[in-house]
Amino acid sequence: MLIVVLLIGALAACGSSSGDGEDEGLCAPPGVASASAAPTNLAKSAQAPDEFTTPNVTPLDQIDTSDLGLIKPGTIIVGTLGDAPPSICVNSQQQYTGMDNEMLRAMADKLGLKVEFVGTEFSGLLAQVAGKRFDVGSSSITTTDERRQTVDFTNGYDFGYFALAAPVDGPVQSFADLNAGTRIGVVQGTVQDDYVANTLHLDPVKYPDYATAYANLRSGQIDAWVAPSQQAEGTVQAADGIAILENTFSINNFTGWAVGKGNTKLTDALNSALDAIIADGTWSTLYQDWAPRELPDGWKPGSKAAPMPQLPDFEKIAAENAGAQKTEAVAPKSTLAQLGDTFFSGEQFRRALPDLVTTGLPNTLKIALTSGVIGTVLGMLLAVAGISRTRWLRWPARVYTDVFRGLPAVVVILMVGLGFGPVVKNITGGNPFWLGSIALGLLAAAYIGEIFRSGIQSVESGQMEASRALGFSYRSSMSLVVVPQGVRRVLPALMNQFIVLIKDSSLIYFLGLTVTQRDLFAVGKDFNADSGNLTPLLAAGLLYLILTVPLTHLVNYIDKRLRTGKA
Repeated sequence: MLIVVLLIGALAACGSSSGDGEDEGLCAPPGVASASAAPTNLAKSAQAPDEFTTPNVTPLDQIDTSDLGLIKPGTIIVGTLGDAPPSICVNSQQQYTGMDNEMLRAMADKLGLKVEFVGTEFSGLLAQVAGKRFDVGSSSITTTDERRQTVDFTNGYDFGYFALAAPVDGPVQSFADLNAGTRIGVVQGTVQDDYVANTLHLDPVKYPDYATAYANLRSGQIDAWVAPSQQAEGTVQAADGIAILENTFSINNFTGWAVGKGNTKLTDALNSALDAIIADGTWSTLYQDWAPRELPDGWKPGSKAAPMPQLPDFEKIAAENAGAQKTEAVAPKSTLAQLGDTFFSGEQFRRALPDLVTTGLPNTLKIALTSGVIGTVLGMLLAVAGISRTRWLRWPARVYTDVFRGLPAVVVILMVGLGFGPVVKNITGGNPFWLGSIALGLLAAAYIGEIFRSGIQSVESGQMEASRALGFSYRSSMSLVVVPQGVRRVLPALMNQFIVLIKDSSLIYFLGLTVTQRDLFAVGKDFNADSGNLTPLLAAGLLYLILTVPLTHLVNYIDKRLRTGKA
């Protein structure tokens, strides 16, 4: 425990002061000064004609916003990410923002609707939209034919290149340099994942989010990173010795918002609102602020009837800033210096700690305590049923234990959360804590039941015989004599399981969390995405230690006291 306290003190003391102004992080609109021209390092790609952009849209005044099939009437619930600036991210004020989300806010305003953003993982986003967990998915989603089998898409509001990022002085300088011996990082489930695997026929290294992928590229764990161009431009830092070396583009795969399959009324309403913010200049303003880059030939946002946006000459601005944007090779840092920059930034620690303590810590405890109570009660029932002399109780308990001990925690959480979420949404109010805690409780019960069973069966048979000889019934003997002794013997193992629940509480993030619902890991992850530094995750880890280490020593003390009595 002392080591943890010393680490916190060292982190708080190290690093530079925040100064007079607060660091805005990566999740801040870079502005027109960061404009870029169309890339000249464009690799050849097959371009199919656009078959999905609508020829026109329904006028806004003809849209009935009360009949859009929204989960919460009057509010569009949007599933998004916090780690892909400048498209989608969480800013220094802990609000979901980015170009994609700000455009959605403007469109909802045109429709007279509110927007509620919920954070989730990209790998489960489309399934959650299809399962009506969210009305809309906002994550710079490329509209592929395969994805259209699961969800519908709006018209395009942005375009995207596939960017190849790698060290400027490394062996990989273009897509042509990638081979079976290259470690290529991608975010799992993205079109870049599909591109590397099915177009380049290579085996990529898959990561859950963009921040983790870039951190591995920066540390040399992978040789190259294939990413959406916007996320690469918003994340890659010249000071790291990494650059975007080449791009690809396909005009038929524009970027759109995902909508539930068959919900044409909501799709049409969003298309109308998109054309409206293009016509009044809002789209151009947001685009200039967040992603100022030249539009590719043959593409424009919105329907085919939408006006062409009026934008500055990004190519001219980019040419004027070419000298300042020139990327040069940077001398590699020593291992200790890189470790310090990555994990021990006092500045990032001080920024993340308040939200970790006020938001992440209470939510982690809520999930762990709720699932712990559910798991303990159900686990005791399973233990008693598992040693029952009645096979109709014993067999179901054994089957339950085998099934839930064999399933990964994420699978159970998604099955319970997405399977029962739409059924009980009026009861839970869409809050994932309840179903997530139930899922974790069901998982914990399988392990706790076996812990209780082993403890109960370890009690000498003479205890049962003696209690029966004194006139106790079998039920009274079990509840008053055998079970209490068995539970006392397995207290350390029970505490270990509760510690596992504290850590597994982070998996509820897959069901989607608002900013105020995030646990310790989710808060640290969002700060990591905004800063590009892993110190917030280390800070979250230290708080996990502060929770778990005292619990371990407490249960050891209680166990010793029960065995030896008072001195």
